[in-house]
Amino acid sequence: MGRAERSRELQFPSSAPPPSHTYCYFQRSNPLLQNSISRVQRRSSRGTTEMPGSMADIEKTDLGPLVGAIDQGTSSTRFLVFNSTTAELLSHHKIELKQKFPKEGWVEQDPIEILQSVYDCMETTCEKLNELNVDISTIKAIGLSNQRETTVIWDKFTGEPLYNAVVWLDLRTQSTVQLLSKKIPGNNNFVKSKTGLPLSTYFSAVKLHWLLENVRKVKRAVEDQRALFGTIDSWVIWNLTGGIDGGVHCTDVTNASRTMLFNIHSLKWDVELCEFFDVPMNMLAEVRSSSEIYGLMKSGALEGVPISGCLGDQSAALVGQMCFQDGQAKNTYGTGCFLMCNTGTKCVFSEHGLITTVAYKLGRDKPAIYALEGSVAITGAVIQWLKDNLGIIETIEEIETLAEEAGSAHGCYFVPAFSGLYAPYWEPTARGIICGLTHFTNKQHIAFAALEAICFQTREIVDAMNQDFGTPLTHLQVDGAMTNNKILMQLQADVLNIPVVKPSMPETAALGAAMAAGAAKGVDVWSLEADDLSPVNVEQFEPEINAEEGENRYSTWKKAVQRSMGWVVPRSRLSGHFDLICSIPLGFFIVSTIIMLIGARYISGDP
Repeated sequence: MGRAERSRELQFPSSAPPPSHTYCYFQRSNPLLQNSISRVQRRSSRGTTEMPGSMADIEKTDLGPLVGAIDQGTSSTRFLVFNSTTAELLSHHKIELKQKFPKEGWVEQDPIEILQSVYDCMETTCEKLNELNVDISTIKAIGLSNQRETTVIWDKFTGEPLYNAVVWLDLRTQSTVQLLSKKIPGNNNFVKSKTGLPLSTYFSAVKLHWLLENVRKVKRAVEDQRALFGTIDSWVIWNLTGGIDGGVHCTDVTNASRTMLFNIHSLKWDVELCEFFDVPMNMLAEVRSSSEIYGLMKSGALEGVPISGCLGDQSAALVGQMCFQDGQAKNTYGTGCFLMCNTGTKCVFSEHGLITTVAYKLGRDKPAIYALEGSVAITGAVIQWLKDNLGIIETIEEIETLAEEAGSAHGCYFVPAFSGLYAPYWEPTARGIICGLTHFTNKQHIAFAALEAICFQTREIVDAMNQDFGTPLTHLQVDGAMTNNKILMQLQADVLNIPVVKPSMPETAALGAAMAAGAAKGVDVWSLEADDLSPVNVEQFEPEINAEEGENRYSTWKKAVQRSMGWVVPRSRLSGHFDLICSIPLGFFIVSTIIMLIGARYISGDP
């Protein structure tokens, strides 16, 4: 059975509950909007906005309360506006972001560029809404979804970033991780038992530790108690709510849980962890729930609008997919790939390489909900690499055409371990490889192998999730920009040998942030009650190859994964020998070497 060629509405039998890992639900549609909206495309010089339709013929009062969502990702920033009654996307604007690679393994971004992109996206979207005769005063709240773990330190008196943002993909702390691992007190689970996270370059604490040790401006600011630390959500909210003039320094539980400084059981910053990583607690943000009013916009077209929702991007997507029940899961395809499964109010610790994290806490008085997560570092980023570094495609969309022309990788396998391997291996010494090349291999085959690698990496974390839960997933619920690639989605169904289900609106992270903001106490314009929700249209991809063929391809790719490991020897392993040599004065070293050579010749009896 092939891929469904048209969208369909999922319905469950009235006599049975939905299966575990169920599909998402949105709010009931507004007939007026359904009849009035037609798809149009609008462009501007700074970015592209695709809107669900022209609103010029609809009275402003017919739209009801609106909610905005900032979607700040690794590769771009977007601002989207939703109708809180219907969950319809009315307008959005997107700006691409630059990444900096000052040294091998280092990945940075400019915090000012990120902040400016947020302002520009918000202002441009408001201009577009005005052109559509939509009253922006009906925007009642703003939510934020953000790239997680990326670390920013700034001066609270000047607002100046003290260093570039160190991105979650950054590998400079590999030797730091090794040194810290030797400091772990008592049992080896000291960090993981408190945070749910392995000691890895991925998370914020080791990046913060490196900055405190190596950047003079940061050291001085910390000594003067001028330094504030935050992930991207804290940086954005602090600035939007006033910055140096009373900005709110806060974060939510989902972002805090990715720092490796946060105790996921007590939901507080952990004193012992802060001491272990040498992080002063006075630079940390106040931890809040994911849905409450943090502060008001202090400038711009939306001045006075409350910021009332905040979730790390993967948690936001979980909410946007309406995975509110224990056992419901989603997989997001972006720069990386992230499979997240709701485990309810209990922390479930993986035995197969997954991490435990806070999924969301939708209100001060609501319980924290936890999740198991499988994190893959490089998925969409490999397509960007093929474009920017190898130049085999001119646009991201072209990868689908090349892969379709190839029809198969013809024995070529790609392991995109550019930042080591995350789940389920947590192997920082791995590096990317392409193997199985022949004279026949061309760029079409490499393009196909890149898409297949994304699917194989997802298979690994799905297998780990199935082993931890004991009950296999019956289908994979997906979202993210890459799900627009139909070849990728079909390959994913083939590799997993289960259906892949894509919602009609793939930008679920932004939707989740908007839902959290609209549902916040004091805003109350978005109902999350089950009775107010109805099924969403989806596109379903069914497996098209037999299971044996898929298993053979997957097992061969696993061989390539093993060959990718151990390419990098961390500096700390060599430091003992290197430091010994460096400690010997140069003259003494040279003289002693000559004496040893002469002595060797004498002992051997050579004339």
